[in-house]
Formats: sequence, structure tokens, C-alpha cells
Amino acid sequence: MKKLVLSIILSTPVLLFAQEGAFTLKGKVAALNAPAKAYLIYAANGKQVVDSAELTKGLFSINGLVTEPVKARLLLDHNGAGLKKLSIASDNVVLYLEQGEISLSAADSVKHAAFGGSKLNTDYMAYLKTIAAPLAEIRNINIEFAAAPDLKRKDADYKNMMQGRYDKATASIADLQSSFIKAHPDSWYSLIGLNEAVKSGMDMGKVEPLYKSLSARLRATPTGIALEKSINALRATAINAMAPDFTQNDVNDQPVKLSNFRGKYVLLDFWASWCAPCRQENPNVVLAYNKYKEKGFTVVGISLDQPGKKDAWVEAIAKDGLNWTQLSDLKFWKNDVALLYGIKAIPQNFLIDPTGKIVATNLRAEALQNKLAELIK
Repeated sequence: MKKLVLSIILSTPVLLFAQEGAFTLKGKVAALNAPAKAYLIYAANGKQVVDSAELTKGLFSINGLVTEPVKARLLLDHNGAGLKKLSIASDNVVLYLEQGEISLSAADSVKHAAFGGSKLNTDYMAYLKTIAAPLAEIRNINIEFAAAPDLKRKDADYKNMMQGRYDKATASIADLQSSFIKAHPDSWYSLIGLNEAVKSGMDMGKVEPLYKSLSARLRATPTGIALEKSINALRATAINAMAPDFTQNDVNDQPVKLSNFRGKYVLLDFWASWCAPCRQENPNVVLAYNKYKEKGFTVVGISLDQPGKKDAWVEAIAKDGLNWTQLSDLKFWKNDVALLYGIKAIPQNFLIDPTGKIVATNLRAEALQNKLAELIK
């Protein structure tokens, strides 16, 4: 077994750490022998770990330490080509590493593996099965949209139809996530699933009861505590909350304050030049802006563009015709306003009324047009 990257502090607490987080992954795949090799990739203590083991009569074993269950990828190199020759298209499977022994068996490839000895991986597979149908629908939507002719992708009716399918699929996933979490209150994967739901923008009215339904054991873990902090940030930006005020520089490096827009409906729009879904949604925001800008409506864009990428940000503004206030500190996901608003994914937006209160979130396609038509006469 060869560990390419592994950080372990060789001091007194190591024995306790090993007792608390030692895992063994034992695999059986066909009857493969060296040079066939299994590679396990995961993160521990903030560093990437790449561990490996040769196969003998199809058997391999990999040991390690994790403080909490972590997501990992196991790749099987059938011919001994080496890790650098493998890719996401190679024979691989995603699994979770947790304390104890995890067994894996497969007739020919790890992507068809069955797991044993690990409740977390059993729950993970059950969860994937639960959301399989709407998840497949989302993949199909992305494939269909990418394959459509450019003219068709620009057609408003086609985009609205595809957005409607996407929204229906994501709503179905949210409902299935909720059902899974309620049925598995002490499963680590319920904690992971809820974290995913929070990142995807699940309504706070649903998030908080689900979090409270988790076992005290899960809520007390570092991941549970971090999730609670994310929920607290979301509470501050929930519907009917007053939008947190902030100041950030525009493209001319001039400071702009959100509260300066009081008296107008403001769409606070989080996006980035590198975000394809954001760029696809931009024409819809342009349509809304042009229709309602003379009726007390405006847009304030917050870009999560990267350090040193101001040119890409400014170019995207011009190319997409985003003729409204654009702000960014060019800190990528650490954008100060994004952190203040608990942004975990983009595109994301908040509709703020003239008093500064948040009245809607995540409005896209027809939903944005319909909400503005309802509010602005």
C-alpha cells in the first residue's frame, strides 16, 4: 500500500484519533491480479489523500483515518496503467469512508459494486435510488439543451419550457430529500442530504424543522454545527426578513450601498461570468429589467468572479447587455456579500421590496416575470 499524500501528526493524541476514526476498505473484484490496482481518493485534515493497493486474486485492502465520514472516489486500474492515465470515465465508484470495516464486492467492475458493513453507504445507495428519477430528468434536460441548435436555445418559449421541467424536477428532489431525512433521523446521509438541500435553496420553512428532526448526535458533529450556522445565515435572508445591508464596489471601483435603492423593487442577482446557467438566465433578467425599469424596479448584480478576472466580468456584462448596477470584490466564492447572504450556489437571487424586505427568492424564467407582474402595476 502506498500513500502519496497523507498528513498525520505523530504525537500523543494519535492513538485516540486512530481509535475514533480508523477505517478499513476491503474489496473483492473478479479475480484480478497485479498489475491491477485500486486507488482511493479522499480529503482528510484539509489535504487530499491518494491511497492505493494492488489486487491479488481480486482482493485488496486500504486503511486510513477520518475524523468524520467523508466522501471518497475509488478507481480501479484494471491494467496497471497508472493513476495519471485514469479519468472520470474509468471504472470508479463514489462511496463514504467511516469508522470500521467497509466491504465492497463486484463481479467485474467497482462501478457495479455492492457494499457491506457500512450503514452510511447502505443509506447513500438508498438515497440515490430515492432521487434517481428526477436526477435523471435533470441530466436529460442538460443534455437536450446542450444539443439543441443555438437558435432554439435562444427561443423564449423553449427556454421557459425547459426551465419549467427543471424546476419541477428540482422540486421533486426537494420533496424526496425531505421524506428521506424524516425517515432516517440518525443517518449521516440525512445530514449530507439536508446540507445539499440548503445549498440548492430549499425554503427555510422546510429546512429548520428538518434540521431539528435530526438526532442530537448528528447535530453535535462539526458538520452538524456548520450546517446550523448556514441555516442561521439563511434565516437572515428568508422571505419577510429585512435584506442585510452592505456596501461593495462597482466596475469603476466606486462603493455602492444596497440601502441606497430603498423606494424601489430590487432584484439582488448573484451570478458570474464563468457560470453557464447564470448566462443562460441573463436574457430573462434583461427582459424583466427593460419591462419594469420605468416602474420602480431595478437589478443589482453581485458577481462571484475570480481574483484577477475583472476583464472577464466586464466583458460578460457588455456581451449579455446587463445595463444595471454591477458589484463585485472579485473574491470568487468568498465574495463578502455572497457570504453575508449564505450563497452556496449560483444563479441565485432575492427580490427586495421598496421598504427593504425580502419578498421572494430564486425567481427564474416565468417565475420572475409573473412575480413582477403581480407586484408592479
